[in-house]
Parts: sequence; C-alpha cells; structure tokens
Amino acid sequence: MFVDKVKIYVKAGDGGNGVVAYRREKYIPDGGPAGGDGGKGADVVFEVEEGLRTLMDFRYQRHFKAPRGENGRPKNQHGKSRDAMVVKVPPGTTVTVEETGEIVADLTEHGQRATVVRGGRGGRGNSRFATPSNPAPEIAENGEPGQDKDLVLELKLLADVGLVGFPSVGKSTLLSIVSAAKPKIADYHFTTLAPNLGMVETEDHRSFVMADLPGLIEGAHSGVGLGHQFLRHIERTRVIVHVIDMSGIEGRDPYEDYETINEELKQYNLRLTERPQVVVANKMDLPGAEENLATFREKVGEEVEIHPISAVTKHGLTGLLRSVADKVDSTPEFPLYEEEELDQRVIYKYTKKEDPFKVHKDDDGGYTIEGHEIETLFKMTDFNRHDSVQRFSRKMRRMGIDQALRDLGAEHGDTVRILNYEFEFIE
Repeated sequence: MFVDKVKIYVKAGDGGNGVVAYRREKYIPDGGPAGGDGGKGADVVFEVEEGLRTLMDFRYQRHFKAPRGENGRPKNQHGKSRDAMVVKVPPGTTVTVEETGEIVADLTEHGQRATVVRGGRGGRGNSRFATPSNPAPEIAENGEPGQDKDLVLELKLLADVGLVGFPSVGKSTLLSIVSAAKPKIADYHFTTLAPNLGMVETEDHRSFVMADLPGLIEGAHSGVGLGHQFLRHIERTRVIVHVIDMSGIEGRDPYEDYETINEELKQYNLRLTERPQVVVANKMDLPGAEENLATFREKVGEEVEIHPISAVTKHGLTGLLRSVADKVDSTPEFPLYEEEELDQRVIYKYTKKEDPFKVHKDDDGGYTIEGHEIETLFKMTDFNRHDSVQRFSRKMRRMGIDQALRDLGAEHGDTVRILNYEFEFIE
C-alpha cells in the first residue's frame, strides 16, 4: 500500500528532576547542599532514509514519545541527558503542524535532519539555590516538560518528470514501455490509485525519474476524484508531460482535456504553471487521431511542443524522451517553500510576548489560571517541599496573579484552579 499522508503525535522527553541532598562526610560538619541537577530530555529528530518509499510505518505507530532526562543525584552529580530520538522518514517528506499549518521541515536529501520538538531542561538541585541568607535550601525543581505537537507528514515524490492527464489516456502504458516499472494497466478509469516511479534512460545514456500519477479530472484542485492525492506529487517535478488521448475514443475533445488539466494545475498552485510542459498526443494509431491532432495544433498554436506517439506501437518515443531529457537538464529544481517559510535564515523582528497568565472566573464561583509560563512553572515545582511551595507563591505574587484575582473579586477561601489542581485563595 502506498501511504503518502499521515497524522502523528510527537512528545519530547521531560527534563529530569533536581534533588535536595546534603554533603555528609566524617569530620565535615555543616557540609552544605549537594543536590545535583536533572538531565535534559531527548529531542525528537526526523532523519531522511533513502531506502524508504512510503509513510507506511507511521500507519502502525502514530505516537512517538522520547525518554525523559535522568534525575539528579547526591554529591552534586547531574543526571544523564538523553540522546535524541531519531525517526526515519522517506525523502520528499514535508512536516507541518496540524493546528497552525506551520512548516516545520522539508526533508529531501539522504541523511538530512530536522528537530521537530525539543526536550525540556533538567530541574536544578538545591545546591543551585544556596544563598548567604539561606545556605541550606530545601528547594529543587522538577524537570521542564518537553514540547509536544500534532504533526502532519506529507510525502511528495522526488521525480524529475510527472505524467499528467485524464484517466485512461495511456500514462501507465507509456511508463511501462520507457522504464522497467510495472504499473497496473486496465481498460477502466482510475486504474492507477497510487503514484508509480520509473527510471528512464535515453539512447544517449541520460536518465531521469518519471512518475505516473493518478488520473486527474475537473475539480481535482478542490478534492474531486483523487484530487490532492494526485496534485501533491506533481509539486516537486521539474518537467510536466501532459498526455492527451488524441483519438477521442471516449467521446472527449482533446483540446478541452488540455485546457481542463492546465486549469486544475493553475488552481492548485500557480507555481506549477512555471514548469516546462511537453504535450504527448497519444493513441495516434487509432482512427481519427490525425484529424484531431491537426485541429488541436491550430487551437494551441506553435509555441506548444507536441509529440505524436503511440504507446502501443512505440512510435515517436525516441524523440519524446530526448526532448524531455533536454528540459530536465536545463530546468533547475523548484523549491516548494521560500526560505522564510522554512525559517532557514535568522530574522530579528519584534513580536509581542505572550501573556504569562490569564485569569477568568468560572460558573461555580471559582477562578482558573491559564498560560504557558505559569503552567510550566507549576509543573516544575515540587509541592512536597514547603520551601518550593513558598517560592512558587512568591513568583505568582511577582507576576501579578494575586492582584489579578483580587481585581476579579476573589476573596479569602475562594477556589483557584491551575491545570487539574485546586487551591484556596488566602489573604
């Protein structure tokens, strides 16, 4: 089965917890704090493996959770940081965030890597919090939570040439003759349900990769028929070979087919019209094909390159392949995304900082505190130790949360919620 789009969940490792410990050695009274820091959690990294051809493996494993960092130990020993969790993907994989559509990575070359989520830092041990006024602190942090995301992986084939056209115009037959590929060929529409790749070699020993793509029909840019399942794979091709049934044996007009397919390419992505296109007038061995070709030439004009062939009798293939190879050699690769989209350059610009917290009143009279900064601080606090709880309370006060609750009408004894936990508001 050819799988070219999947949704997965990735979670980087949390940082290890810091510890509260003290130096205890003979003849050394008041040894002081000696709690080590936790180790960093593992990142999740995608790496291109050229041996993979589909995203099939992700059909069976959709959740990837990296290991957390090791906890700190006494005697100021830091916990071990975890190596990155490496997930193999096929070349041509585009990674986007499901919620926002943000492009995380476009992976095309063997060995290319991209870090999709980062592990949390390790929590600090109590030796980090020692001060002259508090030389023996009972404070240690929990590890920072690792990032997590719902991602969409799309595979867009790395082919030099893409065969486009209506169903049953002879695309699969053409690919099977000019390469060693064995696509399914039958006398009905949409025989090709998944793209097929074949390596084509010309008489002068030049070679290129050709893709036979699922048949296209009117409305495909909006998902009609095989829709985007086809169009996704044409995006990376350098040259488009437009196959037309010039015999009109199915009752369609060749020129209307030509206009319809080009309009679908334009509607899907305007950049597809920048690629050089070769028109293949197929099935020239059938009655009426010559007359239709003459009419077609008059309508499209001299600037359109047309190659009359018969995939069955193999007539005209040599000139076609030579022309396609010339265009592949002279056409640069088309980047799918601008550099700014992939964030490959460092751009310094002002962005408003996200509010550290938001407070709202619930229907039951309680209050809920939300926000990435306060929730991270909450998760990194060890509520089993009084000093850690006091530190968390001081930080909330400095952030202005106490005053925000008073402004909303909170009184002594009211319920305050953070995540799934409840507290009492105390004046």
